[in-house]
Amino acid sequence: MAGLLVWIPILATVLVVRFILDLLDQTLVLLPPALRPQALFGFRIPGFGALLAIVLLLLTGLLVTNIIGRNLVRVWDDLLNRIPFVRGIYGGFKTFSTTILSSSGNSFKKVLLIEYPRKGIWSIGFQTAAQVPSVSAQVGGEYVCVFIPTTPNPTGGFIVMVPRSQAIEMTMSVDDAMKMIVTLGVVMPHVAPALPAVPRGALGGVAVADTAMLGPAVRALSAGVTGVTSASGDEAGAVVPPVPAP
Repeated sequence: MAGLLVWIPILATVLVVRFILDLLDQTLVLLPPALRPQALFGFRIPGFGALLAIVLLLLTGLLVTNIIGRNLVRVWDDLLNRIPFVRGIYGGFKTFSTTILSSSGNSFKKVLLIEYPRKGIWSIGFQTAAQVPSVSAQVGGEYVCVFIPTTPNPTGGFIVMVPRSQAIEMTMSVDDAMKMIVTLGVVMPHVAPALPAVPRGALGGVAVADTAMLGPAVRALSAGVTGVTSASGDEAGAVVPPVPAP
């Protein structure tokens, strides 16, 4: 078991990284055959496609951040939006990527706890839309759109429309919630323990929660300093008169 605890995270990380690198190596088809690593060096270089993908992303970002690039992107969007079948797919993914990657959006920024799939059973979800006008117009009230991912693969799941009053916002971060989902609930977010209640009023002249729990000498000392406000039984709100010093 100790050996499995060491090797399982390592193997899982290697497999995921290898899958991503193999996927990014598909970008090598954009290069002419004479410029590919197999032709230049005689062997395949793992990760070269990832380097090419990063360069393409940087060049694309530099291009679309100026006036000429923005105009080209606008023309490209208009062209694709005129094609009947393509505009539905392109427009949906365009809106999705813009909403998810936008820093000003609220999608996947809040972790919500809702009763799903039935009352008494709670599920963790991510808020994808703070308002659902179409649902609110039909049903009435304010609703939020929540994505409930499946475990251990969070890329699939369900979207549910929940009344805002029935969605409880969690204090955990999105990363902690995702770790909990991927690990089948094995990895739980750390919750800071609640601080124990500290009796007050010994020296500061503030209200004491229950003077009956204090000894006569302590009550007399507290009253002799500044007077203590009692908050227990029939004496709630009464001020203990000061005791004259001997």
